[in-house]
Amino acid sequence: MKASTLPSQWGEKFIKYCQESDAATKRPYSSRYIGSLVSDFHRNLLKGGIYIYPTSTVYPKGKLRLLYEGNLMAFLAEQAGGMATDGFNPISLDIKPETLHQRVPCFIGSTEMVKQADKFMQEFAE
Repeated sequence: MKASTLPSQWGEKFIKYCQESDAATKRPYSSRYIGSLVSDFHRNLLKGGIYIYPTSTVYPKGKLRLLYEGNLMAFLAEQAGGMATDGFNPISLDIKPETLHQRVPCFIGSTEMVKQADKFMQEFAE
C-alpha cells in the first residue's frame, strides 16, 4: 500500500488532526513512519509523539491486533505516563477480546496528543 493513498482511506478526521499546529513549535505536526510498530513506538517513547493507526476503508475495524499489539503497546504507554485509545475508548487489558485476532484502531502516545486525536475522532465521527 502506497503512503500517498493512506489519507484518502483514513478520512477527514485523520487529515484534520495531522493539519493541526504543534503548540510547542508553532508548526504543523510532522510524521514519521518506519514501518515497524515497535520501532515507531520506541521512537515516540524516547522523543515524544503519538502512534496512529486508525480505521480505514481497507481495515474498517483497524489493522493492529488487540491481543498481540494493541494491549501490549497500551500497557507500555500507560506505564510511561502516556495513554492509548481506539479513538473513542481506552485500550486496556479490561477489554475482553471477541476473537483471537480481533483488530482495533490505535492512538498511542503522550496523553495530550492522544486526547487531541480523540477529540478529532469524536468531532468528525461518521
